[in-house]
Amino acid sequence: MTDSRVYLSALKLSDFRNYHTLSLTLDRRHVVLTGENGAGKTNLMEAVSLLSPGRGLRRGVYADMVREDASDGFSVFAELEGMEGEVTIGTSAGSESQGQSRRIRINRTNAAAADELLDHLRLVWLTPAMDGLFTGAKGDRRRFLDRQVLSIDPQHARRTLDYERAMRSRNRLLSEGGSDPSWLAAIEAQMAEFGTAIAIARREMVTMLSGLIEAGQQESPFPKARLQLTDFIDGIGSASAAEIEDEFARQLSQSRYRDGAAGRTLVGPHRSDLLVWHLAKNMDAARCSTGEQKALLIGIVLAHARLTAQTCGNPPVMLLDEIAAHLDAGRRAALFDLIEDLGGQAFMTGTDRGMFAALGERARCFHVEEGAVRPAED
Repeated sequence: MTDSRVYLSALKLSDFRNYHTLSLTLDRRHVVLTGENGAGKTNLMEAVSLLSPGRGLRRGVYADMVREDASDGFSVFAELEGMEGEVTIGTSAGSESQGQSRRIRINRTNAAAADELLDHLRLVWLTPAMDGLFTGAKGDRRRFLDRQVLSIDPQHARRTLDYERAMRSRNRLLSEGGSDPSWLAAIEAQMAEFGTAIAIARREMVTMLSGLIEAGQQESPFPKARLQLTDFIDGIGSASAAEIEDEFARQLSQSRYRDGAAGRTLVGPHRSDLLVWHLAKNMDAARCSTGEQKALLIGIVLAHARLTAQTCGNPPVMLLDEIAAHLDAGRRAALFDLIEDLGGQAFMTGTDRGMFAALGERARCFHVEEGAVRPAED
């Protein structure tokens, strides 16, 4: 898809999960990690996921990522050919952080904010924990969508945090009672501003992703999905941002008594949901078989990776945990071709090296065992 390949050329870990120390030299090829369950394959990919904002693909507490019995915190260091050329990224956290923060250095200089990572690398991941996305809680689908938005719009995470902070303040004031109405109105104005921006960004992502899926190859081995976002701007989504803001602020003002009694805010982007259908069957994804759900999810993630490459001018690095486990040989081969066509580096894990045979020389295989990694050909 693009010649602007982004890839990790080196990865070093210290006291991360079950790794005491690790130093890997990589190249432009994909990376396949094989080994028994519990060997540390996913832990290694989680370390790579920390090269982006947030708490990684497991959404873990940083202090819990420190290796048991380690005297200090963990560190992750990577050299990569990034979106702006060669760059080094280091991130670390200690047990004393109580999981609240981590340090980030880019080219050995402290980063002012985690968002700076997005100048160099975009990450897309798919893990077995996401297999229940269509049948699980709405919050999981919102986080999935927000992660997709973040790969295109680096400011989305900040808006989400600001909205949640304002909402917590409003909830506290309502629970205490007797608050100054003008104070509440000011907080609700903030919620309306941030909430509207969140909702519009999500809708734009769903629209772009749906268009890309619809325009995809007819012979794809993965079924097409139809996506729809339900949120507080249903029915007024065609209005201007200013009009949506005003309407949301009005809804918040009118719902103070109800929200105070409920102990939470009952309207806003924090209650949105992403609905997914199997397009060919016109069936809610939640009612599809487990295999169909997995295939739908793979198709959506691949489409999002293509959208990221088109929008940013560089393909993302993909982290695909146990990606081949439930696919037949034909679908595996087709998946590997699609990943190669995206133009970025992919990290893939599995228990059986043979499942990745169709990759051939396009990937370098490593064997993982008890926190140690060695080339599979050794």
